[in-house]
Amino acid sequence: MSDVISVLTFKSIETILAAGGTQSWALDRNRAARCDYVVICRNAKTRDPEGPEEHGAAFMVGKVKDVVPSTETEGRWLIQISEYALVDWPDEWEGRNPVAYWKDDDYENIDFKVLDYQPLRKLPRGLTIPEAKTGLALGLNVPESAIEIVVRS
Repeated sequence: MSDVISVLTFKSIETILAAGGTQSWALDRNRAARCDYVVICRNAKTRDPEGPEEHGAAFMVGKVKDVVPSTETEGRWLIQISEYALVDWPDEWEGRNPVAYWKDDDYENIDFKVLDYQPLRKLPRGLTIPEAKTGLALGLNVPESAIEIVVRS
């Protein structure tokens, strides 16, 4: 049985990938670091949500790599991920607190081990693809949606 941490965020997939995980959480670092997975759900009822998902929908699952100090907010934490899978699970959020802890068998009919995980890839010079996309969009003064990066091998 695996431990799962679930978070409710307004941030986009691109923002999460650029940061290497989901951050600015007030949580128990030791407990969070013992989790195998983070389920990331959309908070569409605060600020300007960066993604199109419905409120409470899970849109990403990450394999927890580590929990380190946030790069955004002092005294808060960044849940780093090594791999991620994009999902579309409506109505996954319960409760008022934006951080919750579960077991993988609390998620009925979901096998976390068989999701289509992608590695969090770094580009040369230490940039992730989302970081490069964000930087190009800013430098060219266009929306991120106008930037497409194709990697051929």
